[in-house]
Amino acid sequence: MPIPAHLVDRTPEVRAGELLAGLVPPPQFAGATFAKTAPTRPIPSQAQALATMETLATRLAKPARRSLFRKAPPPPPSVYLDGGYGVGKTHLLASLAHAVGPERSAYGTFVELTHLVGALGFAQTVAALSERALVCIDEFELDDPGDTVLMSRLLRELADAGVCLVATSNTLPEALGEGRFAAEDFMREIQALASRFEVLRIDGPDYRMRDGRPEHRSLTDAELEAELASVGEHARVTEDSWPALLAHLARLHPSRYGRLVDDVDAVILTGAEQLDDDMVGLRLVVLVDRLYDRNVPVRLSGSGVADLFSPRMLTMGYRKKYLRALSRLGALAARPLP
Repeated sequence: MPIPAHLVDRTPEVRAGELLAGLVPPPQFAGATFAKTAPTRPIPSQAQALATMETLATRLAKPARRSLFRKAPPPPPSVYLDGGYGVGKTHLLASLAHAVGPERSAYGTFVELTHLVGALGFAQTVAALSERALVCIDEFELDDPGDTVLMSRLLRELADAGVCLVATSNTLPEALGEGRFAAEDFMREIQALASRFEVLRIDGPDYRMRDGRPEHRSLTDAELEAELASVGEHARVTEDSWPALLAHLARLHPSRYGRLVDDVDAVILTGAEQLDDDMVGLRLVVLVDRLYDRNVPVRLSGSGVADLFSPRMLTMGYRKKYLRALSRLGALAARPLP
């Protein structure tokens, strides 16, 4: 059994240039390809989205030819992938970025791109991303007015520079029968760009939670110790108390959370308790996203995964983020330890 390290002992630094270089699909989707996105059962909207992304990749993979007598063809229309949790949107987006190639594409979550603007400045971010043929924005978020205005302006500048944009977001599971719920919100917030986007709705169940929501039951301390004892000798495992980790996250900028869990094979958290503070909850969401990107197994004692966010938090404005975090954390809690 390895001796656990502690995330609270890590204070990573991330340079602005490293943020830009890191705009590639996360390790979780390092091997994503269109061939691996076939749905487990025939779902027409998934097949349509796959075909559209394959066609888009073909058009973007090679630079458009210019000549003295003919203008270069316009870039392909931008695409918005609209659907619920776990229907394969991120896999499609990562597959597209891989197909186009790292030299001609940039891939980041909404949060990562807002962090990039904060680190580089708006003008430098536009200049850097305008050199790419494709910019992929995963998990476009509409619940922070300031960040939404910033991202809308960034998208407008990039689209004017001829960059093809592909974005994803989530429709709440209970809203799937209400038509293009998330798409309408997205188009309203990017009014100046709405005509440039093609909306693709992707239906289907959440593949991470085919048996329902994450479990309410957590591991006992004895069960946690037994699992830790089974971990391989050379595995890099961290063990932290829930209050200590949350306090540590408050001292780090969220752009550093990815580096915080780099090279970690498993994360163990003891004494987890339900949250009822949105500032704390939003920091936890970012950490869960970075853990999910890296496919890091997580184990909790104390509160069960399904009970980490209070009922109030799951009914208010940030509920999409919290529900996504529960879906992803539930998947990580089910992964075997190394």
